[in-house]
Amino acid sequence: MIISVIGAGSCGKEIYELARETGRLIAAGGCTLVTGGLGGVMEAASRGAKEAGGITVGILPGFSKGDANEYVQIPVVTGMSHARNVIVVRSADAVIAIAGEYGTLSEIAIALKLGRPVVGIRTWDNIEGVIRADSPAEAVRKVMELVSG
Repeated sequence: MIISVIGAGSCGKEIYELARETGRLIAAGGCTLVTGGLGGVMEAASRGAKEAGGITVGILPGFSKGDANEYVQIPVVTGMSHARNVIVVRSADAVIAIAGEYGTLSEIAIALKLGRPVVGIRTWDNIEGVIRADSPAEAVRKVMELVSG
């Protein structure tokens, strides 16, 4: 199973640790992690997954593999700017949104349009179709249940 974690490119320590734990649990569950490959929530989730021995993929907006955070093992260079958000979502079986801003909102909308399950932790959970979770463990459990059916 492939799970995308989406969220802002910069975040505070509390959100960083939520994302790191989410990445760790994704890897511990035997899933591959896909993010946008940059900083903030994306870096934290990648860090947690890599620390747990998982596979991390970063779908980068720019033209250089060097843009990826240090925890991305497989950088995918797109040169597509924000349009790469479609690839981040389409590559996944499910999406976990953590906090975030308008880029995260666009990814949530794309995921819902494509019929991908979206579980949110402290994010745009007032959107119909976004399933709320209060912790990384609950979020990962919910996406696994939704995809495994």
